[in-house]
Amino acid sequence: MPRLAGIGSLLHITLDPLGPEPLFRQLYGELRQAILGGRLRPGDRLPASRALADELNISRNTVLGAFEQLLSEGYLVMRGGSGTYVAGDLPDLTPEAIKPHGSIGAAPRIARRGTSLLNAPRTRIPVPSSVHTPCFTPGWVDSSDFPFALWSRLLAKTWRHPPRAIIDGGDPGGYPPLREAIADYLRQARGIDCAPEDVLIVSGIRQAVDLTCRLLLDPGDKVWVERPGFPGIGAAIGAAGGSLVHVAVDEEGLDVAAGLRQAPDARIACVAPSHQYPLGVVMSLQRRLALLAWAREARAWVLEDDYDSEFRYTGRPLAALRSLDEDGRVIYVGTLSKLLFPSLRVGYLVAPRALSAAFRSARAVVDDQPAMATQPVLAEFFKSGHLAAHVRRMRKRYARRQQLLLRAAAQHLGGQIVLRPDAAGLHLVGQLADPSLRDQGDAKIAEKIAAAGVTVSPLSAYDVVGKHKRQGLMFGYAAVPDARIAPGIKAIAAALRLR
Repeated sequence: MPRLAGIGSLLHITLDPLGPEPLFRQLYGELRQAILGGRLRPGDRLPASRALADELNISRNTVLGAFEQLLSEGYLVMRGGSGTYVAGDLPDLTPEAIKPHGSIGAAPRIARRGTSLLNAPRTRIPVPSSVHTPCFTPGWVDSSDFPFALWSRLLAKTWRHPPRAIIDGGDPGGYPPLREAIADYLRQARGIDCAPEDVLIVSGIRQAVDLTCRLLLDPGDKVWVERPGFPGIGAAIGAAGGSLVHVAVDEEGLDVAAGLRQAPDARIACVAPSHQYPLGVVMSLQRRLALLAWAREARAWVLEDDYDSEFRYTGRPLAALRSLDEDGRVIYVGTLSKLLFPSLRVGYLVAPRALSAAFRSARAVVDDQPAMATQPVLAEFFKSGHLAAHVRRMRKRYARRQQLLLRAAAQHLGGQIVLRPDAAGLHLVGQLADPSLRDQGDAKIAEKIAAAGVTVSPLSAYDVVGKHKRQGLMFGYAAVPDARIAPGIKAIAAALRLR
């Protein structure tokens, strides 16, 4: 089996056969500068001398001469039977020896849209719980029981002899069988009447928001967003030039009347009516109808974020807002990453029929087409029932973990941090019932808990405007192993000296 050439074969090396310097000195200088300039790093393997000679159309002795000089000066090392490598302990790395990659002097000017991205609040990146560090960060799911063996078999089956249509792709909406499977699923599970042509495969909800804003917003147009709400959505809107209007959420969901007072001329309203994030409230029917009436009269759009509707533990599944829309004003978005595993990064957007062609055209300009690697496997997961079976398993597991969390909180937190059951979702919000805890603020409390090796998120991180931010602690329970829930809550109680 031939030895691989290594990264050195990708270097751009220019030699001048008519130049005053011998070729081996030219090659020596090019390789030396590649090492000193960082293009070749310690441990990188150079191509074999014969392969490099063939590539540069020079004699092998010329290459060997350059290598020998670099070896003698300590830039390269030989490893018997393995090849020639850049040395780990490099000589004379003087400033004059290294050519800078470029200097821009003063700080670069960032566009206003770019600044909105840099300044957007970011929630802590969740990490899975281990045996020693319970992580109650919301948004993480348990992937430990995902059927990866089945996934790998389906992936191999697809790509061992892939048909030309999969290799070439080309449909900006995504893999047609997957779009068909999603349309069927949404009709059955969410009461949404849509055709495969209305479905667009995206990398996630934020990309769906970004694409919606690019297509439907002019710079400065106002957009209602929930307060508190998911910061990533606001960042995507701001980056697209939209003007954020933070509308309060109460026990009935988005306060439509407040939105009408603040910005009746808004172009889009972004809502999570079935299970608001982070509060978990459900938008009332009265509010839903009021929101749709506003969209109809204002010729505005509603972007419905249905991020975790599958994980409902009690009662009948709630109908999607889109199922009530008779005027084609609701753009519906969902994700498969929370159903299966986070790095999947696949979601979907369901456009109103009048906008379907426009969304596909916009996607073709912005991103050509979504990556095809996993889409055939996902289509098979839907059609064969594997996805439904996995969701049923996880729904039971998450419901059990919510109960374990509630039981542990009642036992160890002494009523000073109060958690109440939720019919759906992947986290609970702990209310700070103790005045001394409220005085400290949820961010400070979360820091104390983190110092004890347990992770929670402050609710105030999701309330990005105003002085009087919502206070509380968010306990994500889906990814915490059963046996670690009670010890984690007990550790929180000890860190805060509760009871």
